[in-house]
Formats: sequence, structure tokens, C-alpha cells
Amino acid sequence: MVLSQIFCLMLRFILKICDKCFGDLGMVEFFFVDTNPFVRKYFTDPEDHTYDWSNVLPRKKYISNLLRDLDLEIKKSRATWKFFVGHHGIKTAGQHGVTQELVDQLLPILEENKVDLYINGHDHCLQHIGSEGEIQFLTSGGGSKAWRGDIQPWDPKELKLYYDGQGFMSLHITHSEVKFVFYDISGNVLHQSTLSKKSKTFGLF
Repeated sequence: MVLSQIFCLMLRFILKICDKCFGDLGMVEFFFVDTNPFVRKYFTDPEDHTYDWSNVLPRKKYISNLLRDLDLEIKKSRATWKFFVGHHGIKTAGQHGVTQELVDQLLPILEENKVDLYINGHDHCLQHIGSEGEIQFLTSGGGSKAWRGDIQPWDPKELKLYYDGQGFMSLHITHSEVKFVFYDISGNVLHQSTLSKKSKTFGLF
């Protein structure tokens, strides 16, 4: 059994638990997508990496079908909150920078369907980027390769947190409010914010 199959089985188990806990309440729905096929350089210049694209090629058709299916599933959702999870960043001031393919192809669907959060890793840091009334972009990749000092220029009005040390993030979800908190490796709070569904605004603590 390959790693991707193991991941899919684990993900199905997790989603079943989430559906049991939140599905009947219509509180939150998580949408997971493999963002690797979007990144063109993985096909044109894989360097020393080896990828198995046997279930992806032809790439354009795969991405087109994926985006169509995602759009339909998000539109079907009756959840109060819609969270999207992908590996690569859409808005990030981290070392890898913005993934332009996701900005061009995925972001318009998220904006059209009023997704609340986009959560990613890839950059080894903790980040919160967002403007009032728009999607909040959260990076929780502080598990390793810390303290590189790599940060890209970003509008300080949008960049609420950038921390390139190790740490983690938590979410507390109710029907009317989402609170997300970033911690350092010792459990000290670095940053916390709330997003209100009624007013679609967020506040910093």
C-alpha cells in the first residue's frame, strides 16, 4: 500500500468522525485538496524528486475535473462554516512564496463560494494573513526547519502574524464564531483572532 493510499484511508476515517460530530449540526465542513498537481514546476523541473503522476495525467483535464467537483461540493454544503485545507500556500510571506497556480485557478472558486478559512503548511512558519470580510489564510507549518529568517514583503495591514519558529495552531468553533490561536513550542500564545459569522468580521486579542 503506497503512502497516498494510507493517507486517503486515514482521511476518510477522520472525515467520518467529523461528519458524526458536526454533520447533523451543520456547523462546519472541511474540504481537503491535494495541491501538488497544480504546481507546474513539479512536472517541468522536478529536480531530484520523483513523483507518480499515473492518476493525474493528463494534468489539465485532471485539474479541470477537480475544480469542477470542488465547486459543486462547496455549493452543496449547508454548513455554517466552510474551511479549505491544502498543502501549498495561496497567500504567504514565507520562504516558498505565493503559489500562483492556486491564486489563478483555486482562489476564485473559494472566493465565489465564500469559504471562510484556507489552511496550509509548506512554509515552515506560523502565519495569519487576511482582511476584514474576506478569506483568512492560516499557515501552520511550524513543525521543523525553524528560524530561517525567510520572510517575503507583505502588506502589514493583512499580515497579522508571521513567526518562523516552531509551534502549532488550534481552532475553537461554534455556530456564530471561530477562534484560532497560534502557540509557540512551549504553549505560549503568539496570536489569536476571532471570525464572526453574523458580521463576517474578525477581531484580534
